[in-house]
Amino acid sequence: MTPPGAPAAAAPGLPEGLPRELPEALLSAAPGASAVAVGLYRRGQRSFLVRGSTAREDGVPVEPSTRFEVGSLSKTFTALLLAEQAARGEVGHHDPAARHLPAGTRVPVRGTDITLTHLATHTSGLPRLPPGLLRSGIRRLPTNPYAGFTRADVLRALARTRLRARPGTRVRYSNFGVGLLGHALCGAAGGLPYEHLLAARVLRPLGLHDTSAIADPPPGGTQVTGYGHGRPRPPFDIPGLPGAGAVRSSTRDLLTVAEALISPGNAEVTDVTGVGVTGILGPGSAAFPGVLSAPLRTALEDVTRPRLVLPRTTSQLALVWNIRLRADGSGLYHHSGGTRGCTAFVAFSPRHDTALVALANCAPGLRAPFVQRAYDTMSDLLRTPADPDPGPVPA
Repeated sequence: MTPPGAPAAAAPGLPEGLPRELPEALLSAAPGASAVAVGLYRRGQRSFLVRGSTAREDGVPVEPSTRFEVGSLSKTFTALLLAEQAARGEVGHHDPAARHLPAGTRVPVRGTDITLTHLATHTSGLPRLPPGLLRSGIRRLPTNPYAGFTRADVLRALARTRLRARPGTRVRYSNFGVGLLGHALCGAAGGLPYEHLLAARVLRPLGLHDTSAIADPPPGGTQVTGYGHGRPRPPFDIPGLPGAGAVRSSTRDLLTVAEALISPGNAEVTDVTGVGVTGILGPGSAAFPGVLSAPLRTALEDVTRPRLVLPRTTSQLALVWNIRLRADGSGLYHHSGGTRGCTAFVAFSPRHDTALVALANCAPGLRAPFVQRAYDTMSDLLRTPADPDPGPVPA
């Protein structure tokens, strides 16, 4: 634990290649933040570097278990939920989204149906935000523009949405689309609320004790106050699109997810007697502290499979995850997230057996190059002398 102004804390045996000054460098890239937390996994070893306190006033020292709002990193959890339900046979990747939405929901069509995979690869043709959201939240725009937009509002907005492109033909980043995917998955699971479905199928099996899609931390847990433009922000609230941005998590839990995505095969499938399920018992690794269902193991492999190549780039898309192809033929998976008070970044490379998590309690912005700094750090960890400069982080 590190109080404000003290040197960054480091776990014993810091892996070679991670600069000890990294939290300071990231803090300078996150103006207005009171806290930065960094987690690194590299070839079987994990370490954490944390700096600051959960709030500028009356805060407590940040720990690897401290929760931050992760914004659009929530989408990667929704993608994993899609892959898990597909592995169970509850949904198909190419199911029309309308099949799993409430009866009578009007879904726009342009030449073909919007499928679940379209929603998870930002190729649905839906706009970035539902029509009417910004107008309804104009007074809350600086703090919480999504707070008054409900699930019912989302479905009503869908009925009057005009698709920007035929589904499957163009990548257009869409909070609307992945949020809608969350609703479809809940519908396929009998109408369970998103936060309950995610906890049951993904969070608890992976042993993610700090992570949830609700605003309050677990008993005894700590959570940062977010800051934007130097001011504390209220907890981020996105009731209409939880699958796109409602998750809170910690460096510890996000690193666990990244490890699981790097090596889903590290666990053995076995019958769990007395429970009536087939699961996966981990070999004692921190990444597999509990019992995983066989579908979740399949999902961990499926979610990272490249689905499409972005034209005129060296990038691909998996289910939500961005993939930057490197000179050595490996893929650097990455995603970032931001709310009105926090910024988050996760990257991992299966070939290099390396993952990096970086979190800060300030809003992203032009003067806050936190994500770029974290991306550059990850690229440096993987770089060989023959590699070119990685350039700016891809959108």
